[in-house]
Amino acid sequence: MEISWLGHACFRLRGRERTIVTDPCAPSTGYTIGRPTADILTISHHHPGHDHLAPVAGSPLVIDGPGEYEVGGVFILGIPAWHDSEQGARLGRNIVYIFDLDDLRLAHLGDLAHIPSPEQAEAMSGVDILLVPVGGGNSLDGAAAAEVVSLLEPRLIVPMHYKTAVAKAPLAPLEPFFKEMGLSSGDPLPRLTINRAQLPQEAQVVVLDYRRS
Repeated sequence: MEISWLGHACFRLRGRERTIVTDPCAPSTGYTIGRPTADILTISHHHPGHDHLAPVAGSPLVIDGPGEYEVGGVFILGIPAWHDSEQGARLGRNIVYIFDLDDLRLAHLGDLAHIPSPEQAEAMSGVDILLVPVGGGNSLDGAAAAEVVSLLEPRLIVPMHYKTAVAKAPLAPLEPFFKEMGLSSGDPLPRLTINRAQLPQEAQVVVLDYRRS
């Protein structure tokens, strides 16, 4: 699997048979995601920073709700959650997606803004790779993101939805999350290529660079 961060909460996940794009973001976020091609497009919630479909090529199947899906050998679980800490009273729902792709289990948390309940955590169990918001605002901040990492115990953690040189949302940078994790940030990678045999024994944080097509 090849994982590229296109900015904000948008990733391209390239598997052997299918390509997934998550939460395509509008230029108003400060990011330009190019014109990625996808077979599957997932949307965690319908806000402009997460559901800008126009740039995505390939006539993908759009998934924007909870449930179980199977598309060309890719298994997807949409878990209902909230975009705020008040059970959606302010900002509505947020869908967490679990992808079983290329013998890896990956979770994209969208704009999750609360610690998962025991039932939600059980549905997310066995995650190898966690794409987690860390910049606060209307989603997890560094401390809460670190708590979610501890709860789910993924092998690889990829932060998203934080302050960068181009991000226009009022988000915190990476440093508070790394401080909570007891780590220092390394140089970002242009992309992450990984298979099951390459998963680390101990949990690792991988920072990806958004500055490419």
